[in-house]
Amino acid sequence: MPVFLRRLAVLFAIAGCLVACATALTTVTSVTGRATMSAPIQGDVELTQLGIALAIALCLPWAQLRGSNIIVDFFTQAARERTLRWLDALGAFLLALMVGVLAWRTAAGALAVHEAQETTMILGLPMWWSYAVLAPGFALTAVIALVQVVLHLTGREIHPGAHS
Repeated sequence: MPVFLRRLAVLFAIAGCLVACATALTTVTSVTGRATMSAPIQGDVELTQLGIALAIALCLPWAQLRGSNIIVDFFTQAARERTLRWLDALGAFLLALMVGVLAWRTAAGALAVHEAQETTMILGLPMWWSYAVLAPGFALTAVIALVQVVLHLTGREIHPGAHS
């Protein structure tokens, strides 16, 4: 795996973790405020939805790079290494195709919603933000998966210590 993709995936994952922590802190603060002072954070649900979606999208590239996706290998346990590599390449290609389409459509959705000038109900945040922040994580996941297709087909190691 190229070093710049690995580093970019790490940066995305760190950012995703920070967003998840900030979202958790917001939720705890809002629930505590609601329970103790009848004063929750206005728009906490909107912020939680946006934050968790962003955190997941930012962590996807790292998960793909590390081979952290679930693999059901019940039917392929006895398969030869070459067969496994072809199946893994096919799986990586299909994932790349899927998240590539998601990146494209979330970016297109962000532009359409931006033109419509839609906002969230409570905070009045621009709705296009919620689409636009997802596209980079999906796009990087697609690129990593495409590189993995090549690595699988050429027999090079994908993620040390994990299922190849």
